[in-house]
Amino acid sequence: MRERRNMGLDKVVGSAAEAVADVHNGASLAVGGFGLVGIPWFLIEALREQGADDLTVVSNNCGVDGAGLGLLLDDHRISRVIASYIGENKEFGRQYLTGELTLELTPQGTLAERMRAGGSGIGAFYTPTGVGTMVSDGGLPYRYHPDGTIAEASEPKEVREFHGRQMVLEESIVTDVALVRATRIDRAGNAQFNASTRNFNVPAAMAGRITIVEAEEVVEVGEIAAADVHLPGIFVQRIVALTPEQAARKDIEKRTTRGERPTEPTTDTKEA
Repeated sequence: MRERRNMGLDKVVGSAAEAVADVHNGASLAVGGFGLVGIPWFLIEALREQGADDLTVVSNNCGVDGAGLGLLLDDHRISRVIASYIGENKEFGRQYLTGELTLELTPQGTLAERMRAGGSGIGAFYTPTGVGTMVSDGGLPYRYHPDGTIAEASEPKEVREFHGRQMVLEESIVTDVALVRATRIDRAGNAQFNASTRNFNVPAAMAGRITIVEAEEVVEVGEIAAADVHLPGIFVQRIVALTPEQAARKDIEKRTTRGERPTEPTTDTKEA
């Protein structure tokens, strides 16, 4: 068998701390994950230690209290969030309703497409999702005053008819940095994702000007067949190889068994 060469495309860096060292105050971040599935735990924790502040975060949700992006929220390091729902994070909701945080709620599929479009060089697109609601008509509260009155609200968006349907214009999203987690990746950045971890990690990775991937398994170039690549390496700039113990970390939001009430977020290891 001929020896495969990585042709100088080894993107693996020494640590998560090294990977996020140059994230600056005021940076915008696209962050992968679906609930707590497939989120970049260790990149988020490294960023917390690094100290960057006044961050804009684009993510499906913002973690849960005390975990994932919730850690950055607890430290008041996030000033603006573009997300599809508040989810199980009580602190997220509290900061939004008291005017400490600006929140742009976006339909889930639209959010994914805004990131994918940004990574594809598309400036904007039309979609029927949100037509006839505050998404298109404006007035969606972005930020509140402490007394509960609206401090900032969305503006009306352009609506046009295509193929007999009304559609609203949505701008694409490009961020300074993307933080994602892959199941398997080669040293050139060609990545695979397992099941629902693929939902937001792929479009988030595409949206970042600098995309950093923490990976459960790093293999040599050529070990992942081209047909099995979910994210081409062209979108990836830095890779952090997780230890087996780190790779096993797959927290769940709530553990419920028959006859029991839901628990608080737990760090039980589950396959995702």
